[in-house]
Amino acid sequence: MKHFVASLAAAALAVGAGSAVAQNEMPFGSEHDVEYAELLWDAMESLNIAGEDRVTGLPYEGTQPHGMMLETFYTEATVDGHTGDLIVKNNYGPEGVTVDDVLSNPDNHLGAVTVMFRREEGYDSENQDWFWVRYAADGSIANNPDGVPMAGRVAAGMDTGCIACHQGAAGDLVFTSDHLAE
Repeated sequence: MKHFVASLAAAALAVGAGSAVAQNEMPFGSEHDVEYAELLWDAMESLNIAGEDRVTGLPYEGTQPHGMMLETFYTEATVDGHTGDLIVKNNYGPEGVTVDDVLSNPDNHLGAVTVMFRREEGYDSENQDWFWVRYAADGSIANNPDGVPMAGRVAAGMDTGCIACHQGAAGDLVFTSDHLAE
């Protein structure tokens, strides 16, 4: 009987410890994810596709969760010694904003900058090694409603969020183009 009780207690402790570890292991928002996202922002600024001196293009009509008007740039960037595909989407609002509104004052209408950066092979092979991040207009990393920074494998394995939504895009997880399909 003592052996059974001890085994039961050990099993309960192991399950409890496993639950605590699982709760702390989000697939995104770690200190490393945030640091990498900051390096990525620096790389985007050096390419003039983010920050105060960023280039602008012709915005097009968008949808939620991104913005009512969008502007998308495709290029490559080097972050921490790795060069990968980079997609930068400027998300403009609010609802009812027009192309002319955005063109005349893009900074006033920029709500967020959402980014996909293809990291080194093996980073997240289930999702084609994309690193996802949502920045506020000022370049700070946005948090989800639970306060978790939206950087890394954002919402991997969840029912909603970046990866869950983009699973619906054929080939490369990119809705606007298939030129990055592997």
